[in-house]
Amino acid sequence: MRAVGIVLAGGNSKRMKELSNKRAISAMPIAGSYRSIDFALSNMSNSHIQSVAVFTQYNSRSLNEHLSSSKWWDFGRKQGGLYVFTPTITAESSDWYRGTADALYQNLTFLKNSHEPYVVIAAGDGIYKMDYNKVLEYHIEKKADITVVCKDMPEDVDTTRFGIVKVNDDGRIVDFEEKPMVATSNTISCGIYVIRRRQLIELIERCAAEDRYDFVRDVLVRYRNLKRIYAYKTEDYWSNIASVESYYKTNMDFLKPEVRDYFFKQYPDVYSKVGDFPPAKYNPGASVKNSLISSGCIINGTVENSLLFKKAYIGNNCVIKNSIILNDVYIGDNTVIENCIVESRDTIRANTTHIGTPDNIKIVIEKNERYTL
Repeated sequence: MRAVGIVLAGGNSKRMKELSNKRAISAMPIAGSYRSIDFALSNMSNSHIQSVAVFTQYNSRSLNEHLSSSKWWDFGRKQGGLYVFTPTITAESSDWYRGTADALYQNLTFLKNSHEPYVVIAAGDGIYKMDYNKVLEYHIEKKADITVVCKDMPEDVDTTRFGIVKVNDDGRIVDFEEKPMVATSNTISCGIYVIRRRQLIELIERCAAEDRYDFVRDVLVRYRNLKRIYAYKTEDYWSNIASVESYYKTNMDFLKPEVRDYFFKQYPDVYSKVGDFPPAKYNPGASVKNSLISSGCIINGTVENSLLFKKAYIGNNCVIKNSIILNDVYIGDNTVIENCIVESRDTIRANTTHIGTPDNIKIVIEKNERYTL
């Protein structure tokens, strides 16, 4: 492959509320057995990008644990590999990553020591499948300085939480606004970029010299009229999970057969770290409809239109509807949970009721008695 990969996985989002208190967004569980970052890493591997760096920072313990072995994504090879970079104190810098451009600057040695001519930069919180080779071919064909992967969103989607672009007939980006107050276009940036490696080094060094830290605002927006920045539009499924609403909706999308078929049955595959758990166990009296049940689960009650992640226990006479139960949750008998996200490693007491609404998903976090010292 002619490119080196970078996954930006250091960010935090206030819109995730309590869900981001114990983990980075890139480590958020998705579709029963995966984490958000698996999709970007699988795309890198399937695009034959052999050398990939992941920049972690916020609440990175579980993310670093997940990335502890590169073999799951087939990066464990002599040429290239998977590198995880956290902010380090050096003679020149003792700062955290102050933004995406600063994260690139603090790890500029990785780029300088690479020999591939191009760089593919991807966010760790996108749920999608993509062949980055096609984006690179488009980038070369257009003689672009930077190529941004974009998507036309439906009219009913609030696009103000994304970067919004305007594109001319040739595909060139003529305007770029980052999270504007009022959306003037429904074409958004997916947070995936292709750029020549030497040019990226030059732009990042210039940003650092001018005390600028954000890649989107200080490179894409600032240079939109000076550099040839093109949009590569994708028609396939793409979702970003940086808010509670979008996280809930994205997981619920996996209950649709066409979405499951696209991600899990069509080539190329999505890879993840695999745990050795027994298959799900359905005891007498269990009733499950239109749900995704992961390995290690034990079910005694009723589950409808829900996702259960690994090692969830559902007690007798429980009713779980339209909810997401994260890893290692114990739900006591006679409990009712509807339109909720239950945080991992929770113990939900018997005879309790937690009900949210489709417009206001409730996050359930109970005091965890099983793990207290």
